[in-house]
Amino acid sequence: MAHLLRGKQAGVQNDLSAGIIPELFALDQIARYGITSQISTIAYDPVQSLLAVGTNESTYGDGQIYIFGQKRVCATLNLPRKASVKILQFCADKLICVDSRNDLVIYSLETKRLLASYSPPGYVNALLTDPSLDWALLGLQNGDVVAYDLDREVLAPFKITNLWRERSPKARVLLPVLTLALHPRDVGTLLIGYAEGAAIFSFKQNNAIKYFHYELPPGAPGGDSDPTAVKTARCPRLTQALWHPTGTFILTGHEDSSMVFWDPKDGRVIMARTLQDTNVDKVGSVTGSQGLTPGTFSVKTPLFKIAWCSKKNPDDTGILIAGGAPTTLATKGLTFFELGVTPNYATSSWQVLSDHLESPNRQRILPTPAQAEVVDFCVIPRSSPHFAGANDPIAVIALLSSGEIATLSFPSGHPILPINQLHLSLSFVHPFVSQIGFAPIERTRWLGMRESRQQGPPILTGGAEATHPLKRHEKRNILQTSHADGTVRLWDAGHADEIENPDMLQVDVARALGRFQDVEVSRISMAGATGELALGLRTGEMAVFKWGRNRRLGYNSPQDIDRNPLGFVDIVDRADPSLKEGLLPFILLNQQSGPITALKMSEVGFIGVGYENGSVTIVDLRGPAVIHEVSLSEFSKQNKRVNFRKSGSHQQGTAEWPTVIEFGVMTLGGDDYSSICMFVGTNVGRIATFKLLPQANGGYSAQFAGLTSLDDYIIMISPLNAENGAPASASQSAVANLKVGSKVNGILLAVTHTGARIFKPSTAKGAHKMWDDFLCDAAAVVEYEDRGSVLVGVFGDGYARAFSIPGLREIGASKISPLLDVKRLPQAVITNSGDIFGWSGPSEIAVLNVWGAGQEFPKSEDRLFNPELFIPPRPTISNLQWMSGTQHVSPADMDLLIGGPDRPPSRRMIEQARLQQLSQASSSTRSPVANDQARPVGENEEGYWAYMQRQLNERTEKLGVMGDSMDHLQETSSGWANDVSKFVGKQKKKAVLGGKFFVLSAVVNF
Repeated sequence: MAHLLRGKQAGVQNDLSAGIIPELFALDQIARYGITSQISTIAYDPVQSLLAVGTNESTYGDGQIYIFGQKRVCATLNLPRKASVKILQFCADKLICVDSRNDLVIYSLETKRLLASYSPPGYVNALLTDPSLDWALLGLQNGDVVAYDLDREVLAPFKITNLWRERSPKARVLLPVLTLALHPRDVGTLLIGYAEGAAIFSFKQNNAIKYFHYELPPGAPGGDSDPTAVKTARCPRLTQALWHPTGTFILTGHEDSSMVFWDPKDGRVIMARTLQDTNVDKVGSVTGSQGLTPGTFSVKTPLFKIAWCSKKNPDDTGILIAGGAPTTLATKGLTFFELGVTPNYATSSWQVLSDHLESPNRQRILPTPAQAEVVDFCVIPRSSPHFAGANDPIAVIALLSSGEIATLSFPSGHPILPINQLHLSLSFVHPFVSQIGFAPIERTRWLGMRESRQQGPPILTGGAEATHPLKRHEKRNILQTSHADGTVRLWDAGHADEIENPDMLQVDVARALGRFQDVEVSRISMAGATGELALGLRTGEMAVFKWGRNRRLGYNSPQDIDRNPLGFVDIVDRADPSLKEGLLPFILLNQQSGPITALKMSEVGFIGVGYENGSVTIVDLRGPAVIHEVSLSEFSKQNKRVNFRKSGSHQQGTAEWPTVIEFGVMTLGGDDYSSICMFVGTNVGRIATFKLLPQANGGYSAQFAGLTSLDDYIIMISPLNAENGAPASASQSAVANLKVGSKVNGILLAVTHTGARIFKPSTAKGAHKMWDDFLCDAAAVVEYEDRGSVLVGVFGDGYARAFSIPGLREIGASKISPLLDVKRLPQAVITNSGDIFGWSGPSEIAVLNVWGAGQEFPKSEDRLFNPELFIPPRPTISNLQWMSGTQHVSPADMDLLIGGPDRPPSRRMIEQARLQQLSQASSSTRSPVANDQARPVGENEEGYWAYMQRQLNERTEKLGVMGDSMDHLQETSSGWANDVSKFVGKQKKKAVLGGKFFVLSAVVNF
């Protein structure tokens, strides 16, 4: 009976939730956006243009793999066991992963499913794959290298035992494999990095052909420049080993932050250096690693990662380095050595090679956020997956120690905005999100809000989105996310339907304020009907952005900006110079009243702003002008006459500030007309009502209308139409109807942590309900089709509940605690259509819908793999190297060397043979007579192995013919030289005897 009495007490005659039954209230899991845990590794496939991101295992979930493509293309892969993702590599149509449990996990990009999982006999430190090979090489902790057959999904019989143990059999320390790298032009040559040094292994010879051991003599400064260690001989442990893009040099990185360049032919050191100093392996070398004070030295960060990049010409190179810089360096970021064109090894002296590595053409720093170090990075090449994935790069994605990522252009180092370049889930860590807001926007308006910005081509273009149902009549769920760098991004979260406008918008708050520090956004509010955006900052400023065209395109903001303005400031000229059309800065208001705690942008040009010091400001954008400013402390005396409960009275001396501001159109108690109203809820449970009335001069004025006291911190205020339960918000149509005398019989539904109240503003008592054993963290009035409205709230016990209006009778409850982080439920957003946006992890939100059927998160139907894109052939040795006797091993030879003679042809071999047979068949169709004359007998019946044998025989015959030709050339040249000698001798003899001397000229054409 209590719910029937509440309706009468609230003055509502109808049950506004009559058509909603408990069976309708069930949670559907719609989607997830963001990254569930800290990013551990990143990989990129330039052929398919896909980006893979692996995460660590945490309290918020197991390690996962995200694969992102163009626009909203995304797929999530789960590990077979609870673990963190340690290594990720793309290999043709597969994604290879090594997790923290040292399992090798193989996924198919075409089916997005797990293909195989293998547990190696030891701890895996290194993984090596090549798109031209069907093998994955694993470097183990015990120093062995084993091979796994990716095609047959079994362990291969091939194994490389610890080469460094063979070199130093008396070594007692553990000698693990740390890095593996194939020669960029010779797939049969492998560079293995051990803790003590590096070794080159030849698959053809099946043994090590060269060792590289870095040893510092006494007196050499080395990389760390520690004066206590300079006087002793030492061998810094190796951390990385990699090839020059053409195999001309070998680079090893060491734990003392030194980089050593080697000659792979004779194993000699060409240059040992750090980021600042050179020849650090020489006795008596002077280093510049002094500390901030005299007599001290600066400690360097470790070398986290090194990539030897190249332009389209692989001889034009540069080295990209993460780490190795002194900790006293103010600028954080990546270091890039632009070396230029590599000198010709055959014709260059040792000094020329050393100078090339000692003095780069240019050394620059690619800056990253100063609060964190770059611990890893992923180079984005233009097209080729070869040359260790660093050929002709256009960008680099840096992974910071904080778990965030930063995207930089290469090699300039300019920051790249992630909007419309990367998947929107990556924007949650680019950088972290601090606040989220929500605004429903009409579909037609959102379709027209497409930002025009000067921007490079998209980084990710792979994959294809699945088709979803199209909902044309619902407002779009537009989320706003504020980030740590002072940017706010807007995007359509959808309704599990087709996203017609997937573009992301961005406003630069830091540029609008004229500073790049203290730009934390505390409140976000957007008017969906007008597209106006208001942002409240922790420092007390309020900035407004409007849609328009940038009149200062290409021009930076003026430098003479007042850093501490008071009142209104015109910030139109502070737009992003690269933005042609979008949300542009409009005005800035600074009342210097402390952090903004409540903010509401109405659809009719008014803004309500609440500050931490208890003041409230009403802004009319038509001026703009402040039409009302009041402090909540002025209402303390009036509160004594309107308390409903003694326990809810405002305590004198307790700090009070606004928590919620809402606009509505309704008839207040005691009035015979409707007006625009603004309701302000506070942290102590009071609601102040203001009326906004038109003036004769065309402006508006505001006056205080009344005060209502509730029992606790107010988290939600919703104006409703008492007749039908529709929102009584201050919409453009509702305000326009006021001119013709329209009246709205409105009520106010307010929710606190401990209860809810429905009453007629501004001072009526109404009806209330107290929550039993739980606190409400977020709430909203939700409509369901045409059946009515209910109050939906999320509670601290991990449940979402629905209550009838006005009876506040519980209709249904669903558990949300496994899906959402209960600690962050106060930041959840509930929409009018029944969607719940809540944090499920530090950087991930989950989207739920209360009018569902209990369905789980749907599996992605997006396609990732495009079979029509072919991998370019792997680079090989030059003709000169081949003629000079360099042994070349092809990928087909590697199959025989690693898999053995008993391994059947792989699926890739069979497919290649099939394609070649089809090509031969098509050519025979075009010219049957010529092909019959040129085709050997029985060629149509030969299999793959017969074809390979025939090719080998033909190559041997060609080599024999070339050898005979060279021998014949040598004999001919020798005979010609003898004839010339005889002729010259005869001419000399005739000259002595008085005859004529003929001048001999010979022209030799090659």
